[in-house]
Amino acid sequence: MKFPGSHIISIEPFERADIERVFTVADKMRPYALRQRMTKVLDGAILGSMFFEPSTRTRVSFGSAFNLLGGEVRETIGFASSAIAKGESLYDTARVLSGYSDVITMRHPDVGSVAEFAEASRVPVINGGDGANEHPTQALLDLYTIRKELLDNGRNDIDGLRIALIGDLKHGRTVHSLCKLLCLYRNVTVTLISPQELAMPGEIVEKMRSAGLTVHESDVMEESIGHVDIAYSTRIQEERFASKAEADLYRGRYRLNQAIYTRFCEPNTVIMHPLPRDSRADANELDNDLNNNPNLAIFRQTDNGVLVRMALFTLVLDVVDLVDKESREVHWYTERRF
Repeated sequence: MKFPGSHIISIEPFERADIERVFTVADKMRPYALRQRMTKVLDGAILGSMFFEPSTRTRVSFGSAFNLLGGEVRETIGFASSAIAKGESLYDTARVLSGYSDVITMRHPDVGSVAEFAEASRVPVINGGDGANEHPTQALLDLYTIRKELLDNGRNDIDGLRIALIGDLKHGRTVHSLCKLLCLYRNVTVTLISPQELAMPGEIVEKMRSAGLTVHESDVMEESIGHVDIAYSTRIQEERFASKAEADLYRGRYRLNQAIYTRFCEPNTVIMHPLPRDSRADANELDNDLNNNPNLAIFRQTDNGVLVRMALFTLVLDVVDLVDKESREVHWYTERRF
């Protein structure tokens, strides 16, 4: 994959060497993300951030990653604040905004919308999520987190991974993209845990099996998480259902708390979640009593998201080799944050 000037719309074009390239660059971003050093390598560059669906982590981490590289961010949030509300097409919006930006990040509720936008854009576009389709940067940061957690537990590779994906697998774009990435690795076992109505799309299951992955499907969580390295939980994607009442039929079906973890999981099983976790009483897929569990990696995931997105910006804008040359020490207080 040639990164400079490229769109990042889907995880499909990535090969294993491309992932390793992203991860190597992400590792180099750590001093800047930890505020040990600062760089102005993207001084004067503008990120057009266009988020037409609610977002906290993805939108802010993209913006923070760009700011940490010295660039500036211009945001459009929601349809109401965009000319799209006046009937402007994605084509026209892309032609205009790409004249104002050096790179664009975009989230949109419709499947394929970001790809359509990218076709008319004059600058690279990075997909921040298009409906229930894909979320490529989340998949990359998830895999980066998995690799780091495995290393911390004495494993040296993703090959041989055992992972359980739990919850709304039908609408969860994060797990769709992650499963596609896992197809690049060997001896991986994926356990899919969901109600039958919210099962992983069949074409993704077939893709994994065709790639040589061992795939198990179940609607029971407790017995299915007994022998996995990673338990990856997802929320019910209420916004993808026809009504709240329909989503409520499945909300709270799978709840992981410390008692269940202690009884069923191996001692080093890592708990992941793309967030937000739904902490309402009728959902609560990851209980707050897990907050002190050292294997709860959800906040390490969010920190890793900045590293991976910094890496993608430097690769797409072709400044990887200039980051350190444009750096200097940080003088403000940062110690307690990290």
